Amino acid sequence: MAVHRKLPDCWGHRGASAAFPENTLPSFERAIRDGSEGVESDVHVSLDDVVIMFHDPSLDRTTNMKGLIREKNWYGPDGMEHALTKKTPQQSIPTFAETVELLMKPENRHVVFDVDVKVFNEPTRLFSLMHAIISSHDGWETILAPRIVLGLWHPRFLKPAEKLLPYCRRSHIGISPRIARQYFWDSCDSFSMAFGALATMEGDTFRQVCQAAGKKLMVWTVNEPEQMMECIRWGVDVVITDVPDTYLKLRSSVESDYAKSNSEMGRMFLWTNYKYWTPFQMYIWRWQKSFLETNGGPFELEHEHDIPTSPLTSVKA
Repeated sequence: MAVHRKLPDCWGHRGASAAFPENTLPSFERAIRDGSEGVESDVHVSLDDVVIMFHDPSLDRTTNMKGLIREKNWYGPDGMEHALTKKTPQQSIPTFAETVELLMKPENRHVVFDVDVKVFNEPTRLFSLMHAIISSHDGWETILAPRIVLGLWHPRFLKPAEKLLPYCRRSHIGISPRIARQYFWDSCDSFSMAFGALATMEGDTFRQVCQAAGKKLMVWTVNEPEQMMECIRWGVDVVITDVPDTYLKLRSSVESDYAKSNSEMGRMFLWTNYKYWTPFQMYIWRWQKSFLETNGGPFELEHEHDIPTSPLTSVKA
């Protein structure tokens, strides 16, 4: 029996990072060619003010260079423009400008660009540099801006984002539904949450409250077919995955026969894997907040808001 409701979109996590080195132009291109509706990547700023697409604050894990990005120049004999990935086929690090050029190609103008804003950045500096690049393109206000989603981990990035990139949609990226509801509810129209965070009872309530309020839900990093099927059952809006081709094939089979796909994909993994148990999730929720405050400063609210605790409660959209 065919399914008639819309199934979650596919966004390539750091591109198609299982097939190509993560956060590289070939990885982004592969995700798009596979059929992804979006591409997720991360941003950092070099010492000489170049915004680059890179996950870690340092180059050590994935490239043949070492050192913190914020302490290194992009240009010059020892600049990061010469860095190559350890993973083959070796690739250079793309800049934000190069990635925007890719997304501005006529054949790619349907693709959403989900920008994971790392907490190590200084928000005013980063967003000013991003705006200069975005606004340099003809037709950017209609062709480009509506496709950019700012993924924010720390509440100190909210006000600078509203001021400097007001045309970009804002999303909270996180592990804790409590942080999402306390600090980001009124300022974000979507939430990009770890799969495990949504698998608990509190996560179930959060999913229902978001759906009742019209808040979009993206889930990361969803690489196993059982997780993908669970996201479909949950009715989320986006699956963020390292393996876009795997999810897209599953989505196609679900579209043609939901009942068969649903019966073939069990849910037992939610109970047998400790990563989905509430005590473990509460531990990493506390760890996440400590990490973010250590690197980005204390969480602060200008105003306290009464965020609903039940999907049956009236929700402020």
